[in-house]
Amino acid sequence: MSSINNLSFELVLASKSPRRREILLKAEIPHTIITKETEEIFPGHIPMREVPEYLACLKAKDILPEINEQQVILAADTIVLLNNKIYGKPDDVEDAVRILKELSGQTHEVITGVCLMSKSKHLSFSDVTKVHFKDLDEEMIRRYIADCHPLDKAGAYAIQEWIGMIGISSIEGDYYNIVGLPVNKVYEALLSF
Repeated sequence: MSSINNLSFELVLASKSPRRREILLKAEIPHTIITKETEEIFPGHIPMREVPEYLACLKAKDILPEINEQQVILAADTIVLLNNKIYGKPDDVEDAVRILKELSGQTHEVITGVCLMSKSKHLSFSDVTKVHFKDLDEEMIRRYIADCHPLDKAGAYAIQEWIGMIGISSIEGDYYNIVGLPVNKVYEALLSF
């Protein structure tokens, strides 16, 4: 098996997400970080399931002028999708309450789009994980939001926090995809890149 430490390039994570950084660190994937504010706007004609990959590539393109020939950008974007409606990061506490009420008792998809980009090539893909939420009452939802402040998370929750532990009955797919990065697929893509 090839080692990630033998890569011929330096990986640059284009993300402010502490969760993505932590995943890469735990997977022992060396990287540096360069971030830039990217307006997350997508064309209305693309299918909802393709939005995260489109946005990940948009983030990578914004960083491209900042890197050299020996660097490769890793950018990612995660959405929650239910009934063809995207649930991104909530605007405020009441928006988070609304989102979690709508996800309560439902099965939704968490889709993370990933883009690897260098000066000479790029590779992009998405990973999908289904998440089954139990019925959540408003008291549980408000307690979670007050304690964990999930306003920076797609779908207004994090699986690794209290609401995920007691509110999610099962998942189908990659746990780390829900956290924010399908690290197994990223690892394989880096080895082949």
